[in-house]
Amino acid sequence: MTLDAVALEVMGHAFEAIAEEMGLVLIHSAPSPNIRERRDCSAALFDADGAMTAQAAHIPVHLGAMAESVAAVRGLASPPRPGDLFILNDPYTGGSHLPDITLIGAIDVDGAVGGYSVVRAHHSDVGGMQAGSMPAGAREIFAEGVIVPPLLLTPEVERMLLANVRTPETRRGDLAAQRAAVERGADGVRALAARYGWPAVGEAARDLMDYAERRTREALGRIPAEGLTATDWLEGDGVDDTDIPITVRIDIRDGLLHADFTGTAPITRGNVNCPLAVARSAVLFVVRTLLPEDVPTNGGVGRAVRVTAPEGCLVNARHPSAVAAGNVETSQRIVDTLFLALARGGIAVPAQGQGTMNNVTFGGLGGRGSELGAGWTYYETIGGGQGASQGAPGPSGVHVGMSNTRNTPVEVLEMEYPLRLKTYALRRGSAGVGKWSGGEGVVREFEVLAPMELSVLAERRRHAPAGAADGGHGAAGRTILNGTPLASKVSALLEPGDALRIETPGGGAWGTPEQGDAR
Repeated sequence: MTLDAVALEVMGHAFEAIAEEMGLVLIHSAPSPNIRERRDCSAALFDADGAMTAQAAHIPVHLGAMAESVAAVRGLASPPRPGDLFILNDPYTGGSHLPDITLIGAIDVDGAVGGYSVVRAHHSDVGGMQAGSMPAGAREIFAEGVIVPPLLLTPEVERMLLANVRTPETRRGDLAAQRAAVERGADGVRALAARYGWPAVGEAARDLMDYAERRTREALGRIPAEGLTATDWLEGDGVDDTDIPITVRIDIRDGLLHADFTGTAPITRGNVNCPLAVARSAVLFVVRTLLPEDVPTNGGVGRAVRVTAPEGCLVNARHPSAVAAGNVETSQRIVDTLFLALARGGIAVPAQGQGTMNNVTFGGLGGRGSELGAGWTYYETIGGGQGASQGAPGPSGVHVGMSNTRNTPVEVLEMEYPLRLKTYALRRGSAGVGKWSGGEGVVREFEVLAPMELSVLAERRRHAPAGAADGGHGAAGRTILNGTPLASKVSALLEPGDALRIETPGGGAWGTPEQGDAR
């Protein structure tokens, strides 16, 4: 029996509330600032067939690829049993990049697998050649950290993982927080089953996905798009500094959006490559922006999306290509390429935002509060300007596109790490000027208080975010070490007194200026 509109709304919010509660448990339990403060984590529920039932409003690049993680677990030689808990981070077997560790719990409902409770969190170190596991110069995935294929999470597996990281106690605490979040999701699903009966809960999940698919196809069916193409660029791969093309063709027919990446560059020597699951996440994000706000985000949306790319190209990489920056930077560039193609077809989409996550990683020995010789790692992404849209200016100092995190408070940064923040402010004058102006970027400047390693993975240092409908471009970003501008992707050894200044890009404007700057 199909649910009526009221029941469908009630059950949709019930599933979403469980996913949000999972995320809150993880955030309030995790010891690391990256999860506790920045909220670099995501949570979702899946049905027994591996389709997403609901997600929390977390990180798009995490959530769009989670279905691949559940599929990898369901595809194991030994099928999941009720109550089993799995761990993985392998980008080529359901992951995104190695720091994103995913825990998947098979929910026990009356002795059967009723679905899956899934959380993904960015751990600020998983081993590899450089503290923080985001090395700018990695040429193969083995240099980026320990690789965990889909495995039952046993004490032995956890010991193996912790033996390969620089911060084992923090990682142990973050994993415990993830386990608690998975358990909270399972409890929530069982509570729904106890209240409404398991057959009704399963039927509600199926109806919600069918409803999302129907609404998605209706919305896409109203968008005329055939043969829309665009090319945008990555600014080097951390090994070579030449521009790398991402090319897409978009066709929308019968309510189905097909994004084809034929023409995109082959895999690179550096770590900007990404598995197809990450490219699919970026396409799903763009599709979601084309839908009415009340369409639920679940597996039904993905039924109206098809993504293809030649095997072995930049966005459909093969093992053992390095991928650390592919998840965080290439995903952003894919989004901008898709928006550019849609804009050329006359579709009202926003101007380009900062188009980068501005990944900054520090690490070393003997941080604040650490025992002598103990390792520490710190990771953050930095917000910038969002592109303006038709009718509204772009917000300033926010995470854009595939990221949805917060910042790390200055007090937490300075209390826990040998760093001092000299400047943290909006980057005035960085926004594109137009009828609706773009958002301003951010200035964040660090002073180094102890010897440490640095890695910066960024974009938009030489290609500025473009405006839309003849609006002005946003300012390109800058990475500056001791007064010297650096490339988009760089690793370095720092000494006390060094200063790293990150100036993030501003967003593009929408439309030509009317009587000057419309801000």
